Amino acid sequence: MLRLRLLFFLLFFNYCSAQTTNEQGIEVRQKIGFLAAHRGTMAHIPNELARAVEITYFQHTRGFKKWHKAFRYPTIGSTLFIGSVGNNELLGRYVGLYGFVELPIIKFKGYEFNWKFGSGLGYTNKTYDPIENPKGIAIGSHVDAMICVGVKSIYRFKRNALTLGLDLTHYSNAAFQVPNFGINLPYVSIGYAHRIGKEKPIIQEHNSAVIFKKWIFGIYGIFSMKQVMPIGGNRYPIYAGGLSARRFFNDHAGLEFDLDIISKQAILAYNEQIPKTQLRMIQIGLYAGYLLPFDHFHFIFGMGAYVRDYYKPEDPVYHRIGMRYVFSNGIMANVTLKTHFGRADYMEFGLGYNFDFKKIKHD
Repeated sequence: MLRLRLLFFLLFFNYCSAQTTNEQGIEVRQKIGFLAAHRGTMAHIPNELARAVEITYFQHTRGFKKWHKAFRYPTIGSTLFIGSVGNNELLGRYVGLYGFVELPIIKFKGYEFNWKFGSGLGYTNKTYDPIENPKGIAIGSHVDAMICVGVKSIYRFKRNALTLGLDLTHYSNAAFQVPNFGINLPYVSIGYAHRIGKEKPIIQEHNSAVIFKKWIFGIYGIFSMKQVMPIGGNRYPIYAGGLSARRFFNDHAGLEFDLDIISKQAILAYNEQIPKTQLRMIQIGLYAGYLLPFDHFHFIFGMGAYVRDYYKPEDPVYHRIGMRYVFSNGIMANVTLKTHFGRADYMEFGLGYNFDFKKIKHD
């Protein structure tokens, strides 16, 4: 499933890189931070500062898509992360690659203040091992999902820029392999950026792939895997699906409502002394999410609540964050992380279809 996430990331990366009418550049950033021990069982792990270097290829959007103007001409690109996460002996060193978008909040002459969101994959050379590394309980897999969220100040002069940033970097395998307490890293960064190639002006906007002021109805299916404690325990499949309704109000905002129907086989491992049936294990949830559309690519985040949850293995409220790609024929593919107040439940790999998509698109 991590290969599927990698494929989805590469789709996003290629989508960004294909925007050849944008201004391009390179940024090098030095980061320093610390490992946030968000669980008492991780209190022994942080023992040094987390240090990292990021090398970024970026593009300043120039308006040839309608969403460029709607988001005030954001910056898109990809970043290579190389560094430590607070304990080299137990957690090793990480290498990560993620795609990102930076949305301007403040723009004034040569100054810009952005909100940043990125997602990709990370690799570490050290994981938990009951014999070789029994104290490294933060993460149990070499390859993990990587999420970076933060803010960034940019001071531009001619073709150069100085940057100052604050972000939270997160590593997790979404409970695919335990232990999976996750790694959370607040970083402060300083960087230097340089634009390359010819300076390109703002151009006229083109057609949008986003459909406005009409409700779009669809169906979707999801598959995942989840391992439960104790370490080395069974890995269980998750099957889910449901109905969706979404509407975009403009080029940069949308809302969706989902009816989630979930068959999580991992419930069999909760309170094993209690007899369970497949019918009673089915969870039903109502979900509402906010959508950030970037043409065919959408970022998703929202919250849901179970209206049917017989065994109650987790909290009654769940959260979802991730991305979706909607093809021109109405088929959609998504990779989203489902959590319960910061605790990863599982990674959702899904396919769906929007009814009458072509008809609505051409109305």
